[in-house]
Amino acid sequence: MKGLWKAAIATTAVLAVALTGCSGGGSDDASDSPRELVIGSADPVPDLTPGRQSNVYGLMMSIFSPLTFIDADGELSYVAAESVESDDKTTWTITLRDGWTFHDGTPVTAQDYVDSWNAVALGTNAFANSGQLASIEGYADLNPAEGEPTADQMSGLKVVDDRVFTVALSQPDSQFPVQLSQAQTAFYPMPQSAFDDLVAYGKKPVGNGPLALTAEWVEGEPLVAERFDAYKGTEPTVDKITWVPYSDRLTAYTDALAGNLDLTALPATRSLQVSGDFDEENIYSFSAPGMNYLGIPYWDERFSDVRVRQAISMAIDRDAINEAIYGGLNKPATAWTPAVMPGNPDGVCGEFCEYDPDAAAALLEEAGGFDGELTIHFPGGAGHEDLFNAVANSLRQNLGIEAVARPSVGWAEFGEARNTQTLDGPFFSRWGALYPSQQSTLRAMFSSAPVCKNCGGALDPKVDAALKQADLTGGEDGTAYAQVQEILAEDFPIVPLFDESYNYVTSDRVEKVTASGVGEPILTEIVLSDD
Repeated sequence: MKGLWKAAIATTAVLAVALTGCSGGGSDDASDSPRELVIGSADPVPDLTPGRQSNVYGLMMSIFSPLTFIDADGELSYVAAESVESDDKTTWTITLRDGWTFHDGTPVTAQDYVDSWNAVALGTNAFANSGQLASIEGYADLNPAEGEPTADQMSGLKVVDDRVFTVALSQPDSQFPVQLSQAQTAFYPMPQSAFDDLVAYGKKPVGNGPLALTAEWVEGEPLVAERFDAYKGTEPTVDKITWVPYSDRLTAYTDALAGNLDLTALPATRSLQVSGDFDEENIYSFSAPGMNYLGIPYWDERFSDVRVRQAISMAIDRDAINEAIYGGLNKPATAWTPAVMPGNPDGVCGEFCEYDPDAAAALLEEAGGFDGELTIHFPGGAGHEDLFNAVANSLRQNLGIEAVARPSVGWAEFGEARNTQTLDGPFFSRWGALYPSQQSTLRAMFSSAPVCKNCGGALDPKVDAALKQADLTGGEDGTAYAQVQEILAEDFPIVPLFDESYNYVTSDRVEKVTASGVGEPILTEIVLSDD
């Protein structure tokens, strides 16, 4: 396997086209043909406005350029921004690069960013990615808990001139430049023409990226984008990308095997056989800023003793499960955030994330044992059956308790039971970060205002205090967040299971795929063969 990162070309739409091959252009002379990449993808959320889009990140990152960019090594660089600076980590000055234009030829200005961010933040517009802007001063005025917004512009945004604007945050945050990176699509700019008709814009967005859409999006139809010659950033390695929608990952996988697609996501059900279907050079495994856990129902007294939680963790044979279910593509967790996060304190979980069934059994006995059935809950129909059946088997065999895995009817039922604290046993828990900072996962899972409610176990005020201190003093290297994870190691609120990987298969036309720090392959940097 090769590569380092994540991806999520999900497949939820209906295939509406017949695939006849990957080569682009109509000329018999390959040198005259555009270098086209054909990708198996999902049909987008029915609006391509970046502040609304949540499932075709590769498309967004091809037709838009972010202010900053995080590479697979966690290094931050500047793309559309020339600099992002602050003396106090509360008020930030963003200076744009000179000479950039949108695909319609209009200049990209500071006013465009401010207007775009305000439009995405305004509660009445109901942009799905609005929350990415929540740390900006004045966001609450646009999103009151009750009633109508009292403003339509965030007070924290100020235009200085055509290339400079300032952003005042509600509290100091060292990670703000990282949050401006490629997967946080709420921070992308839109041209002034977008605000005339946001619905129409959502069918064919005008971006500032290396490729431009050639036609309006139609549900179930392929989307095509071609090289934007006036682009000021890194020149793309391809001239054209076609995204073909699929309703089933297995069908896309089969078409990639037949050579009808150049790139598609590897279905989890093919993890064990992919090396027999594809040559090694056509398989890519990218480490992800996503992680899954065994959540703990802290409202159930049977799990109140930290030794019970630690014993459960030690009884799980992560290595064996990884090989048997994921074909070795995931990574057994050793911390509460993925190892790919900059500054991640790998190993902070210590012996309690290591498989030791004898020590686990002894620790559980020391804690007074476990009464009754231990039911592991997970959302049915989402492909988690094998994982949680394997976890239940480990607990049953190694701890001598009656452990069973029980799926819900679907995600809605599971989410309601978790949110209302009616689950009577450990459960599926997960977070996938949109920017590669420990902050993202720690805030979402373990703060006093978690994005994922009840996912991170009992809340500890010490975690909030350590998070705020890290936000204030930290930098791009992420090491300031180690103290937060040391608190988690002491409390052991939930059980870390696996750092995720996102995996792809390619046609023989693809020579090299590089992923970024959010795990998406950088589509405009894919190298195609000369054949």
